[in-house]
Amino acid sequence: MAETAAALRTVAHNVRAARTRAGLSLEELSRRAQVSKGALVGLEKAQGNPNLATLVRLADTLGISVSALMQGPPEGRVRVVSADAVAPLWTGAKGSEARLVLTTSGPAPVELWRWQLQPGEEYPSHPHQAGVVETVSVTSGRMTLVVDGTEHLLEAGQTATFDGDTPHAYRGAGTGTCTLIMTVHLPAGPAPTG
Repeated sequence: MAETAAALRTVAHNVRAARTRAGLSLEELSRRAQVSKGALVGLEKAQGNPNLATLVRLADTLGISVSALMQGPPEGRVRVVSADAVAPLWTGAKGSEARLVLTTSGPAPVELWRWQLQPGEEYPSHPHQAGVVETVSVTSGRMTLVVDGTEHLLEAGQTATFDGDTPHAYRGAGTGTCTLIMTVHLPAGPAPTG
């Protein structure tokens, strides 16, 4: 419980800081991200429980990665993340889950995700900002990747990539759990001013 409260405080600080850097009022960020002002106020006060879709919309609107909203200050030149140290950002009713493992630094960061999809369970994703490219690599089982209404069956050992600025979804297929690694390549942000 203490870890969850600390994580929420980090997200609150990072959302507020990114909103301030972008010069956006609460009202304007709420409008652009399609997140209620009340939810945004609560989030900036480290209250509530934002879901993955809310974090994705806020990150896209602010032009940063989801993990930039969630991580504290850098810890050094090498960052090692244990699988059990990363809480799921999405869990499905049948046991599916998505974990954001880490994000690389630099002008065009890459998010690394671990997913488990149960048969028939689906996660629909909102379109991301222009320039986002996703890659999914199935390590076991089968999944259906839906991009702009077209279904693509992927099996263990197969990898697909697509532009993330269109509606897309991930669905477990077959009879067993599908595990996959996903990378989300974010476009380069604006050059720092100063």
